[in-house]
Amino acid sequence: MKVAVLMGGKSFEREVSLASGKVVCEALEEAGHKVVPLDTNADLVPTLRSERPDVVYNALHGKHGEDGTIQSLLEFLGIPFVGSPASVCHRAWNKDALHSSLAKYRDLTGEEGCASWPQGVYLARDAFKGMGAATALDMVADRVIGGYPVCVKPAHGGSALGIHKVESQEELGEAVLDALSYDEAVNIEQWVDGVELSVSILGTGWDAHALPPVEIVAREGFYDATARMADDAVEFFCPVRDESLSPNAADAQAIRAEIERAALEVYRAYSVRDLGRVDLIWDGGAARCFEVDVSPGMTERSLFPMACAAAGLSLPAVLDSLVNEAYARGACF
Repeated sequence: MKVAVLMGGKSFEREVSLASGKVVCEALEEAGHKVVPLDTNADLVPTLRSERPDVVYNALHGKHGEDGTIQSLLEFLGIPFVGSPASVCHRAWNKDALHSSLAKYRDLTGEEGCASWPQGVYLARDAFKGMGAATALDMVADRVIGGYPVCVKPAHGGSALGIHKVESQEELGEAVLDALSYDEAVNIEQWVDGVELSVSILGTGWDAHALPPVEIVAREGFYDATARMADDAVEFFCPVRDESLSPNAADAQAIRAEIERAALEVYRAYSVRDLGRVDLIWDGGAARCFEVDVSPGMTERSLFPMACAAAGLSLPAVLDSLVNEAYARGACF
């Protein structure tokens, strides 16, 4: 088939998207498809109407690629595409929506669930700019369970841009300002220590299945934007090492199964379609989930390809299956 691969764009994650798109193009060509790589600029719609691709693969990251913008455009144009529909992307884009999405999902299914999330507060940029929210930052220690340290991060976006571990109130203002330089709102929430994991998922609804969890170990600090860009700042283990979860092998396997169930619960709570990734920390007693990524990175250092390899799946075969499923599904309006 003719597959248009969308990449680049204007978000803070443009370079990562271009790298992902390159890998996707190579994998789809290896699978036998005719690939049309497209940067998302003012000529995108005329080019799509002229090229008339059978399917679109969205390799965009960040704003416009994951917030429902490109998905709603493709739905309007009537072009089948791999990944979640616009309504799902719009909801998943807001990290603060996790608790409400899980609560609604549990009400609908009657399941108790096993995923949990860090408690925190959400504040919009306008609350700081025009309503004096900065004068109330001394209340954070009382509003966030456990107090300091806290995690400050943009409420939307990826690649760990603008994320800070804040140890005291004196550090809070600068961290909030930096987070707001990437987004229109900020989350201030519990800092969670433990085993950092990412669970990639393939499929839709009850047919979705988890790939082996990737364990992420930063050599210094935590897995922030700087560590993600460096070649030697992070070690990855896929699947997660048993000894990281428990000294007892049987208990470690049970914990891993719990982690995968929690990730699948989050994935299904958002109704993610085709593929995604759930980021979480195992804190020794629970899977503390942070966000779901509807457009996982596909670079050589990205977690989704690592998980595919650990599961014995080739990336060309996985992407070939996804574009064929999208084509069979057809355009969704």
